[in-house]
Amino acid sequence: MPDLRRDPIVGRWVIISTERRGRPHDFIKPQQTRPVSTALCPFCPGQERLTPKEIMAYRPQSGGPNSPNWTVRVVPNKFPALQVEGDMGREGVGLYDRMNGVGAHEVIIETPNHVEGLADLPTKKIEDMLWAYRDRMIDLRKDLRFRYILIFKNHGVSAGATLEHSHSQLIALPIVPTSVQEELDGCRNHYQQKERCIYCDILRQDLSDGDRIVAENPEFLCMTPFAPRFPFEMWILPKRHAAYFEESQKSQFEFLAPILSESLRRMDKVLSRPPYNFILHSSPLHEKTGDYYHWHLEIIPKLTQVAGFEWGTGFYINPVSPEEAATFLREAVL
Repeated sequence: MPDLRRDPIVGRWVIISTERRGRPHDFIKPQQTRPVSTALCPFCPGQERLTPKEIMAYRPQSGGPNSPNWTVRVVPNKFPALQVEGDMGREGVGLYDRMNGVGAHEVIIETPNHVEGLADLPTKKIEDMLWAYRDRMIDLRKDLRFRYILIFKNHGVSAGATLEHSHSQLIALPIVPTSVQEELDGCRNHYQQKERCIYCDILRQDLSDGDRIVAENPEFLCMTPFAPRFPFEMWILPKRHAAYFEESQKSQFEFLAPILSESLRRMDKVLSRPPYNFILHSSPLHEKTGDYYHWHLEIIPKLTQVAGFEWGTGFYINPVSPEEAATFLREAVL
């Protein structure tokens, strides 16, 4: 019988309908292959002229801006969703509200190697990528027009990637996104009732139960959430309460990089390198949420489509229980 589950943070209900489909091989599709070409890839070393001028780069040896020999490079998005220049221009139009599209849209090029995926990188290179995220967030939060910074990755064409060279993106927004605000409200309500962080409560329960754990180390836990929207959805959370990703320290990144790598490799092993998205949810830049919010990474393989029922009701139908998904992922031989 299908199982209805409620997410304790935002109150969203999902339907776990394992009768529909639920084994990893049911989701594996033939990979669309295409020839690997670096000739016109704007993210490859030696092609720096094809991108806007870099904002930041890590180079192990001295070298001028926009030159090769970098390990991680950050550039403005050539086709930005939002633009840094201008003022907010907030106004009412009858009962409607509008403002100018002010913000920042950047691309983090994770590796100079055109054919390496994030799961293929050594953990030190993933750690460098995390430092790039942190450095850009710290710099952008100085701009008081920005209220929220979202970092995300689209891997694979069906997950929204337009270039195959491994990269992630950062968008600084003048508003807090609705999905994040729902999390904040749920966390605040839980804290007001119980004086505890709800994510910390989830960590305690799932570490005790054990059946949704994918991987863990002394600082981080990777788990499948109790009410996942999508099959094989995973969350990575710091075990110690922390609201702001950009306040993470070196010792934490030394543990976050390997568990992110392991989680992606387990997903690739079980699902044959699926397209996926990951999203970093951290606290808004200028709000005091330290007591009740808990930053986290969400990893979502692109295995099913959101269709009319989901759009019309807000219910997600997931054909794989999180306990079964965690078992497949946890038991994968790497």
